[in-house]
Amino acid sequence: MVDDAHDMNSPLRGQDAEKVAAIFSSVAPHYDRMNDLMSGGLHRYWKHRLVDALYVRGRARHVAVHIDAAGGTGDIAHLVARAVPADAAFESHVIDRNAGMLAVGAARTDDRRIHFTRGDAEALPVASACADFYTIAFGIRNVADRQKALGEAYRVLRSGGRFVCLEFSQPTATLARRLYDAYSFAVIPRLGARIAGDADAYRYLVESIRQFPAPETFAGMVEAAGFARVRVVRLSGGIATLHTGWRL
Repeated sequence: MVDDAHDMNSPLRGQDAEKVAAIFSSVAPHYDRMNDLMSGGLHRYWKHRLVDALYVRGRARHVAVHIDAAGGTGDIAHLVARAVPADAAFESHVIDRNAGMLAVGAARTDDRRIHFTRGDAEALPVASACADFYTIAFGIRNVADRQKALGEAYRVLRSGGRFVCLEFSQPTATLARRLYDAYSFAVIPRLGARIAGDADAYRYLVESIRQFPAPETFAGMVEAAGFARVRVVRLSGGIATLHTGWRL
């Protein structure tokens, strides 16, 4: 998940899941503020694009259940809830392995349609074919078995369900990529140390981005999970990418 799982290529390999969970628990109160600082506010635009890609507004009267895996403090769930009319039958379930992140999100939430549950993206604690929408934002790169997590996304969606994944990638232009790398490795860990008191967590974030598959490779994994009409949409010159698909 976004908080405490890692794969064999993780920059934190050799440390156990509890150690990684402790890192993200320590930064949980500052996590959303750090997102603003690291991205210059761009993450808000990217997340609005995620909501647009759900097509939730056009289908609002038929919305039943939204699953946000690796949902952390629930910012995606709030954006989706705001896009749905108040009288629509709707509930959003934020599922994350990190109790600290969930606690921060729950404390900030007064929308009774949003629920926070501790759980793993690789074994979601919900029934099969129960959801209309599945999202995961900046979390899939830290799941230990990404293909298994994608399979879970497919399992929990109903026929006609929408899958949207927002993840960091690398800028497509060579100069932009060099500048991005320089900023990521020189500035972000320092921000983490100053604001959140933990440079290691943000050094891990930067390194995990570099190790994530290229957008086309990951799109192939989404297709392998069973999703149809898979699309890749690069945002802000390739700094982030939307991966979308349908369960048909």
